[in-house]
Amino acid sequence: MRRSRLSADDGSASLEFLTVGVLLLVPLVYLVLAVAAVQAGALGVEGAARQAARVAVLAADRDASDAAVDRAVRVTLADYGIDAAEASVTVDCDRADCHEPGARVTVSVVARVELPLVPDVLSLSTIGSVPVEATATQTVSRFAGERP
Repeated sequence: MRRSRLSADDGSASLEFLTVGVLLLVPLVYLVLAVAAVQAGALGVEGAARQAARVAVLAADRDASDAAVDRAVRVTLADYGIDAAEASVTVDCDRADCHEPGARVTVSVVARVELPLVPDVLSLSTIGSVPVEATATQTVSRFAGERP
């Protein structure tokens, strides 16, 4: 008895493997890309907060401190591809004078990381992004303000 060519199963296993492989591989690749983007954003805001806290305790006065913090956050976030204009930065200290020796300065940076391949239509920016936040604290040196 001869089997017809249409009822033969030759090559169907490889076709099924390719179909299932693509269906599983595409979401897995997207997951890796999304996790990498969020991790890069988390590292970016953590670095921005740390650098901003460092320059805040080294500045001579309040105006210089604010300018240095703003510059440090903008440069660091730009290095990680995060829009610094949409980031939120808060600077707090535990004393009335933030530049007094021993004062602890805390800088918090909050930003949103856009997920890859999410279109900009229909205001999906809030749904297609993940908020990341970091906080860093530095202490003003006990020798701050002294001139040799």
